[in-house]
Amino acid sequence: MTGNTHVVVIGGGYAGVMAANRLTLRDDVTVTLINPRPDFVHRVRLHQLVGGSDDAVIAYQDVLAEGVRLVVDTVTRIAAAERSVTLATDGTLDYDYLIYAVGSGSAEPSVPGAAEFAYPIASLEAAQRLRPVLDAAPATAPVTVVGAGPTGIETAAELAEQGRRVTLVCGGVLGPYLHTRGRRSVAQRLTELKVTLIDGPHAKVTAVTRDTVRLADGRELPSEVTVWTAGFGVPDLAARSGLSTDAVGRLLTDETLTSVDDAHIVAAGDSAAPTGLPLRMSCLNAIPLGARAADTVLSRLAGEQPDNLHQSFSAQCVSLGRSAGIFQFANRSDVAVWLHIDDGLGARIKETVCKGIPKHLSDEAHKPGSYSLHRVPGGAGKRRQLLRAHRAEVPAVADRAT
Repeated sequence: MTGNTHVVVIGGGYAGVMAANRLTLRDDVTVTLINPRPDFVHRVRLHQLVGGSDDAVIAYQDVLAEGVRLVVDTVTRIAAAERSVTLATDGTLDYDYLIYAVGSGSAEPSVPGAAEFAYPIASLEAAQRLRPVLDAAPATAPVTVVGAGPTGIETAAELAEQGRRVTLVCGGVLGPYLHTRGRRSVAQRLTELKVTLIDGPHAKVTAVTRDTVRLADGRELPSEVTVWTAGFGVPDLAARSGLSTDAVGRLLTDETLTSVDDAHIVAAGDSAAPTGLPLRMSCLNAIPLGARAADTVLSRLAGEQPDNLHQSFSAQCVSLGRSAGIFQFANRSDVAVWLHIDDGLGARIKETVCKGIPKHLSDEAHKPGSYSLHRVPGGAGKRRQLLRAHRAEVPAVADRAT
C-alpha cells in the first residue's frame, strides 16, 4: 500500500492492534506498528500461562492487517515538535499522526522485599519467568497470591484447581469491582477450591521475604512462591517526552482522545486519560478505545470533527479455574450491579469472551471499519454527567489542598 499520510502506532496490544487495523480503511494512509515483541500477547490469558493451560501468545499474522508494517522495537522518546519517535535500536521514525497505545503493566511495588522475592505476572516475560518456578515447586508448597483484583483471583483459582495450597491476600476486599452478590459467589467458589482467603483492614502486606509474607497485623504466612498482582502502572514514555499526563502517567487528552498538547497525537487503551477521567484499565475498554482513536485520526484526515468518547457497556468477566467463572454486569457509570452469571455458564461466557477478542481484531484486519461496538448508542449522556461531577470535584480538591 502506498500512501501520503504516515500514522505510527506505539504499542501492539488490544488498543494498538485495533487502531492500526482500522487505519487501513484508507488507501492513502500507511501504518507502522511499533511493539517490543514479535508476537501478540493475549493478556487476559496470562494467568493460564502461569497455570499451564495456555501460552497467551498469538501470531501477529492472525490479528494484524497485512498492510500494517510491524517494527519490533521500543520507543524511547516522542519528539512532538519534530513529529518523530526515537527507537531503542533503529534510529528515528517520522510520523504525521501518532497513536499512543503503550498499555499498562505492574506498578513498582513499594513493599519491602516484594521486588526481590515476589513474582509479577502483568507481562508475558514476567509470567514466563514464574511458570518454571511453579513447575519446580512441590505440589504441597505454599503459594501466596497478593492482590484480589481479577488477575489475583484468576491466578489463585487456576493454581488451586491444580491442587496447590493457595492463600489469596486481598489487601482489603475480595474483588473490589464486584457487587456484594458477585463477591459472595466468587468467595464460595474459592472456598470450594480450598483457597485460604485473607481480607479485611489488616490484610495488607508489609514485607516479603524468600519464604514468608508478613501482614499488617504481624502475621507471617509461609510462602514458597509469592505472586504479586497488586496494582497496575503505565509506562512513563509520555512524561519523559514532555507531554502532559495525569498523576499515574497516562497521556492527558480531550474527549476525542487527542492529546491536550498536540493535535497530531491520539491516545488509546490503558495509557489514555480523556479529560482526566480515564476508563477502567481493561480489555473491555481497550479495544473500543483503539477504534475510537483510529476514527479520530480518520475524521481529521477527512476534514471532519471527531466524535467524542462514550462507553455504552460495562462489565467484568473473571475465570475461576477452567470449570467456573463469573460475568459481573454493571451500569453505565461502570459500577457493578446485583446481576451476575456464575458457575459453569460463567466459565463458558469467559471463554467465549477470550476467544472473541482476537476475532474482533482479526475481523477488523480483514474488513477495516467493520468493528462498531464503540458506536453503540447510549452512554454519551452518562459520560457528560460523570465529566460534570469530575470537573466540580477537581476545584473542590484543590481548595481543600490549599
